[in-house]
Amino acid sequence: MNNIFEKINSKKDDYIKRFAEKDSGDDPVYSPMAPPDAYNPPAIDPAPYDQLHPSLQLLMDEHKNTMTKLDEFENTLLEIRKEGISKERSGRLGSFFEFLDDNIVLHNLKEEKVIFPLIHERMIDNGEHSVGPVPETAVDMLEHDHIKTMELATLTFSLMGISSRIKDPVSNALLIDAAIEQGLALAELLRLHIFREDNIVFPLAHKYLTESDFDTIRKKLKKYFSVELPIKQSPA
Repeated sequence: MNNIFEKINSKKDDYIKRFAEKDSGDDPVYSPMAPPDAYNPPAIDPAPYDQLHPSLQLLMDEHKNTMTKLDEFENTLLEIRKEGISKERSGRLGSFFEFLDDNIVLHNLKEEKVIFPLIHERMIDNGEHSVGPVPETAVDMLEHDHIKTMELATLTFSLMGISSRIKDPVSNALLIDAAIEQGLALAELLRLHIFREDNIVFPLAHKYLTESDFDTIRKKLKKYFSVELPIKQSPA
C-alpha cells in the first residue's frame, strides 16, 4: 500500500511534452517559465471539418462522443468527493470504464495502426519534427498520451476496487480520494489529447497527407476495423 501512495503523492507528470525548437525566425520564443497555454498553442491553423477527409471526420466524431462521456465521468467523481460513493454512482463509473474498454481503446488502435504512421512520416518529410538523431513528431506525444491514459485508467479503477473491500473508514476515504484525483487527471489528459488531435495534428494531416495516403487509410480501416468510409474527394 505504501508503494501506491508514494506513486500517487509523487510529483505529477507534465503531460505537455515539448520538443526542441527549430530556428524560430520571427516567431515568438517562449520561456520555460512562461510557456504558451496548452489550449492556445502558437501557430495553430485548424482546417474546417467539412474539408477534412472522411477518416479524420470519423475520428473527430468519435472524439465528440468521448467528450460527453468524460463530462459524465468527471461529474460523477465530483459527486463522490462531495457526497460519497453510492450504488448508482458506482454504476456510472463502471459504465465509463466499459466505454473506455469498448470505444476509446478501439479508437486509439485505429489511430496507432492506420493513421498515425502516415502522419508521422509526412511530418518528418515536411520538417515538422524535433532535432536530434531520432526525430520525433507530435505523433510520438499522442502515442505517449495513449499509454498514460491506460495507466491512469487502471490506477483509478484499481483504487476504487480496493476501497470497496476496505472496512476501515479512514483507509477507505484515503483510497477513494486517491482514486478521484487519478480519475480527474485522466479526464483532463483525455480532453487535452483530443484538443491536440482535433486542432493541431489532424489539420497537419489534412495539409500533408497525399491522395495515396488517404487511399491507404481507407483500405486499412475497412480491412482491420470493418469501417466503410463514404466516398468523398480527399483534400488536395
